[in-house]
Amino acid sequence: MSLLAGTAKVEITCREEGAAAYVVSEKTKAHIPRELWDKKIAIDDPLYLKALVLDDGSRKYVLITMDVTAVGCRSITQDILGDSADDFMPALRKLLLAETGIPEESVTVSASHTHPPGRLLCDDAEQLEKAVWAVQEALQNLQPVNVGSASAVQDSLTYNRTLMMKDGSDCTLRSCNPYPPDDEIEAMRPVDPEVGVLRVDRLDGTPLGVVYNFGCHLLIGNHTTNITADFPGVTSSHVEKVLGHGVMAFFLQGAGGDISEIAQMDREHPKWGPGFGMTLGQSVLEAHAAAMPSEVGINIVSETVQFPLRTDISEKVAALRREQAELMASLRYTNLSFKTFLPLYLKYSLNPDFPLHSAYRYLRAKESGEAGFRTLDSRNRRAIEKYLHSLKAMEKMATNEENIETHLRHQELIDVLGSPTVAAEIQGIRIGETVLISAPMEILAETGLRLKKSSPFSHTLVASISNGYLHYAPPATYYARGGYEATECLLAPKWEAIFHAAVEKIFEQLARAR
Repeated sequence: MSLLAGTAKVEITCREEGAAAYVVSEKTKAHIPRELWDKKIAIDDPLYLKALVLDDGSRKYVLITMDVTAVGCRSITQDILGDSADDFMPALRKLLLAETGIPEESVTVSASHTHPPGRLLCDDAEQLEKAVWAVQEALQNLQPVNVGSASAVQDSLTYNRTLMMKDGSDCTLRSCNPYPPDDEIEAMRPVDPEVGVLRVDRLDGTPLGVVYNFGCHLLIGNHTTNITADFPGVTSSHVEKVLGHGVMAFFLQGAGGDISEIAQMDREHPKWGPGFGMTLGQSVLEAHAAAMPSEVGINIVSETVQFPLRTDISEKVAALRREQAELMASLRYTNLSFKTFLPLYLKYSLNPDFPLHSAYRYLRAKESGEAGFRTLDSRNRRAIEKYLHSLKAMEKMATNEENIETHLRHQELIDVLGSPTVAAEIQGIRIGETVLISAPMEILAETGLRLKKSSPFSHTLVASISNGYLHYAPPATYYARGGYEATECLLAPKWEAIFHAAVEKIFEQLARAR
């Protein structure tokens, strides 16, 4: 029997009324900028839930993609991401089992990770109702298909936002942190430039569906704070328009936990969402053209593991507070204000030999044995250096304060969980020689690259932020370096070994299945 496939989509955007932060608790508002508390909901473009159903005659598989930051994430983010209820995944799977007979382990829900703060989606019950409707509609639309895979390289759009510093630490470039001094940066961490594509065609060769996988962070649209699907919305629309025939494009977030858009820190030009989306769309089309569809079957393996939670947060906070005290003490004897610093700094930078007056005054003073200019220069240079040191200390303190609050928030959550471990579902779906590995964490690029390298299959897609949400999951070696991803993290370093062991087990089982 030929593989069957069906698609459907439904809008899930909230209504354009009320304040964006009304889904956020009063306690949680402390973690959101005050100016956003009362901001009215505004929609730039709609958010969608899309369903792809595959049926090889012996089993069915459902892939759902949602334009949302994460699924099942309300408690795990302490209501900061309040739009997807904790029980969304189990409730949806139970409904689909009851109404369609599709087993729970055969359902994947992947979030795009679009980032506008506050309210995004329709109400909880409506989300479930629309998700079930989309799957039922896709089942009604099942038709014979061929499936193929290919990939393209797109290395001009993204960079790894976590910089390796010369002092052995990591510095993550974020909009709420100061940029580090350029001369203190040693190297950049890797990106995964692969755009993986699963092509689903009707038997007459016309396209029915395109699943594309790319590691990135949807932060371009975030600068408006309005609701938006961000650049994947542009990419999907572009791909669907070019290919025609009612094709539906599905975006799968890759191992993009530490990946950002290349112009993220640009303060001199507007964000480049449409251009980014169109450029990514061309790469998707390139990979789509290279994929050769053929008849395939489906195999599904799911492993539930227990990841250990951190036990070192109090130690990390104590170390940061000691550093804060040292930095604060280092501010003593800063004797310039910004008003006096700036003109002095410009004078001594533009004309280091004769900063305070014309050269003839300095030369004449030297001839007459007057040391006033040189004495004053020496004093001013010391004051300038001290002020610059204090600026750097202030910037470091701002980052440290953010990290302390983040650590404390996570410790509070770990205390509420009341367990040394947390469950995580790792899924493996084999469609011909293509394998999709899904996990509920924000997987970083290095982990995704390692996973692909160890895969025995021709094409491997990595879908992070799927079937739940457990925040960031950095490699074990990152923890001691103190970057954002290693701070915004609930999991202990041993999670990494457990994860890769589970993935290897999944690979082995899928390789044996024919």
